[in-house]
Amino acid sequence: MAAPILALKDVRLADGATMLFDGVDLAIEPGVRASLVGRNGAGKSTLLKMLAGQIQPDAGDRFASPGARMVFVPQEPAITGATLLDYATAGGAAAHEAEAELMAFGLDPAKGTQGLSGGEIRRSALARGFAEQPDVLLLDEPTNHLDIFAIQVLEDRLTQARCAALIVSHDRAFLERVTRRCFWLESRKVRRLDKGFAAFDDWSEQILATEADEFRRLNKALEREQHWLERGVTGRRARNEGRRRRLIAMRQQKATVLKEARGSLSMGLAAGDTSGKRVAEAKGLTKAFGERVIVKGFSTRIQRGDRLAIVGPNGAGKTTLVKLLLGELKADAGEVKLGTGLQIAYIDQARGELKEGQTLWDVLTDGGGDQIMVRGLPRHVAGYAKEFLFQDKQLRQPVSSLSGGERNRLLLARALARPANLLVLDEPTNDLDMETLDLLEDLLADFDGTLILVSHDRDFIDRLATSTIALDGRGKVVETPGGWTDFMGQNPGFFEEIPPQSLRDSSPRAGASRTADPPPPGEGDQAKPGGGGRPRKLSYKDQRRLEELDALVHRLPGEIARLEAQLADPDLYRRDPAGFDRIMKAGQKARAELSAAEDEWLALAEKRESLGS
Repeated sequence: MAAPILALKDVRLADGATMLFDGVDLAIEPGVRASLVGRNGAGKSTLLKMLAGQIQPDAGDRFASPGARMVFVPQEPAITGATLLDYATAGGAAAHEAEAELMAFGLDPAKGTQGLSGGEIRRSALARGFAEQPDVLLLDEPTNHLDIFAIQVLEDRLTQARCAALIVSHDRAFLERVTRRCFWLESRKVRRLDKGFAAFDDWSEQILATEADEFRRLNKALEREQHWLERGVTGRRARNEGRRRRLIAMRQQKATVLKEARGSLSMGLAAGDTSGKRVAEAKGLTKAFGERVIVKGFSTRIQRGDRLAIVGPNGAGKTTLVKLLLGELKADAGEVKLGTGLQIAYIDQARGELKEGQTLWDVLTDGGGDQIMVRGLPRHVAGYAKEFLFQDKQLRQPVSSLSGGERNRLLLARALARPANLLVLDEPTNDLDMETLDLLEDLLADFDGTLILVSHDRDFIDRLATSTIALDGRGKVVETPGGWTDFMGQNPGFFEEIPPQSLRDSSPRAGASRTADPPPPGEGDQAKPGGGGRPRKLSYKDQRRLEELDALVHRLPGEIARLEAQLADPDLYRRDPAGFDRIMKAGQKARAELSAAEDEWLALAEKRESLGS
């Protein structure tokens, strides 16, 4: 085996009184592509920063091969410079390399860096990372905000690159395609598997089963020693004193195991009344915004118990199609008939139901009392929240203090408590660790009702979907039985001519409401003939305002993401309460501005459409 190009040896690191790493060993050889797996809060991002040399360990050693180039792409990259090319070359990459990588990720090198969507930010950072031609590439959740097609570009670039890579991700399909080794961060140490991620589940389950057996044996031994002590042995003689010390050591070992034991996430779904056999039937649906056609002549029938996945590039109109099928948005042509007895639970991709001034307690109890009805029975809010890994002290904290994964779990807790026979999940896997994803998958598989799922997670779709509807972004919509793999097998070439990348740039923005997915204003709109004295296009004032709003809804998500990244620091409130409050209020203000701007934008866009301009 080749000598490592990057390694940690017996590394220890504490965060206050909490030990994060205790004797971590990790080595990466040239060309190795590995995953770093662990539950939320285990310290994966911290470990990547330590490997990148951004954090120093309390003890132990970090080794990097002399002259080796390390590139770290964080979860929340900051895009600076006048243009994307300026940003991509700021780390020393040659201009032609940076330009080629930006274009490979579907980006215009001359595009400005202000007002980028989440997908653009992510792709820009990845392009810069590859352009710098690293020897080791460290990637922290690189698929966040990417659609399936951008993820496939990343997969291709990783398999073609000669560099080593260590990747933190919750996307199973992505990890299975690109990794050949697994590192598992668990109980403050790192275990290593010299196989790809496809072998991880079986391997980790065997380890957990072995540790459970060892814990049971420890309990038995502790019971025997406790019985010995209770018989009245004084322990004054040396041999008894040694035995007493071993008893104390076993107690300490058990306490440590219990303290580090995984939280037990327990999900349940409240089954609603049985809906009619027909959930929804659509005939000849057509919807366009200006000249931009979202759906054209699409028909489908959704039956009780169906599990429907909706896929396509970012901005293709997936959320719009959901709203059409639910009758929330009027089609330009065609009709939708909804079935009887529907009880709908909806979790949108923007987490728009969460208001920044609310506490977790308010969200779960709708602002009153200390009880929540769960599957028809009253539960104390604190006990129910624990099933979703929320501690008592978090219940009175503002929603703005939660991480992305915690926000997602909170909305799941709220939605899953309510009776429902139609569950609509728009990007439910964002920011969830694999353990939570597995539990959510099991829950949905056992759900008696109907599921509509919008997702870019190919593995999640394959495991759940009974049929898949795909949008190509130009109005063409096709439905195929089965999941993502089945669809691609039966519709080769459907996505070959992906719409212009600017379409994908309208990826979900932080803080967007359920009015998300309207397309950006069209270019070169011309007044249509006819209509007598009725205005045929927006006034100059309205058109200018529409352009201002478009710039605003592109800029604010980046600002919100920056503020959320600061609030994600678990020590910020303890270290700087005033700063925490200031950042929280700035985030609330930015979200309110974004929500108002989106509502105004949609009103003007609909006005423009009605004028035919």
